[in-house]
Amino acid sequence: MPEMPEVETVRRGLNAQVKGRKITNVEIRYQNLITGDVDQFKEFVTGATITDVGRRAKFLLIHLDNGYTIISHLRMEGRYRISADPSAIDKHSHAIFTLDNGQKMIYNDVRKFGRMQLWNTDDLSANKSIQKLGPEPLSAEFTFSNLKPRIMRHRKDIKTVLLDQSVMSGLGNIYVDEVLWKVKVHPETPANHLTDTDVQNIIEVSNQEMEKAIASGGSTIRSYVDATGHTGNMQNSLQVYGKEGTPCPRCGTDIVKIKVGGRGTHFCPKCQVVK
Repeated sequence: MPEMPEVETVRRGLNAQVKGRKITNVEIRYQNLITGDVDQFKEFVTGATITDVGRRAKFLLIHLDNGYTIISHLRMEGRYRISADPSAIDKHSHAIFTLDNGQKMIYNDVRKFGRMQLWNTDDLSANKSIQKLGPEPLSAEFTFSNLKPRIMRHRKDIKTVLLDQSVMSGLGNIYVDEVLWKVKVHPETPANHLTDTDVQNIIEVSNQEMEKAIASGGSTIRSYVDATGHTGNMQNSLQVYGKEGTPCPRCGTDIVKIKVGGRGTHFCPKCQVVK
């Protein structure tokens, strides 16, 4: 699933290509893609101009000049492509937005898990999906005073807690593994066993990882590409994710992969010990 750096990279690519463009036609080929009334979605979006493409955690926010925003969640394998070439549209193209310059903004999703919803721009904070999101890295709200109570009130393992988007948002399986390795915290450590230093380190390293990942265009592990069709490079800098059986870059002990909360989890059994 694309995480915050990948979605931010998609946002930047889309903004560069579609900001200021008028949507002249909307075709929805997979009705379940739209949360809400499909005909109303098409009616309100057709004729509107894209004023900006924003982001909140893993949600893309396509702002329109008529006071509405398309909230788009890519889920596992959703992707956008901008093209005037008819061959760019295939059986996995589930939403096609024709733009006033002749190009099309095409939403592809092999697994059909992605969703779009039209929402009043001035009332985005009331949207249930947006409303429940916790602070995200690189934001003004991503502070020790905000994060400590959110994290340490839980008795569950820290891996599961950090993946909970209501605690802190934007990080998924890849980057949580990387952050926990860097701060030397075992993924199965109960969240309420962390020290203040652990929490502060998680905050600082999460910010660092997000900055680095965004600069690298995100991580391409399976199928992720940005809005220009390019893959990310952050996977070349990952230290533990997908590295099971290889030496820990810090101590040389083999990286182990286990299941935590049903998610594949990578860590160093020597550097990261359960507290």
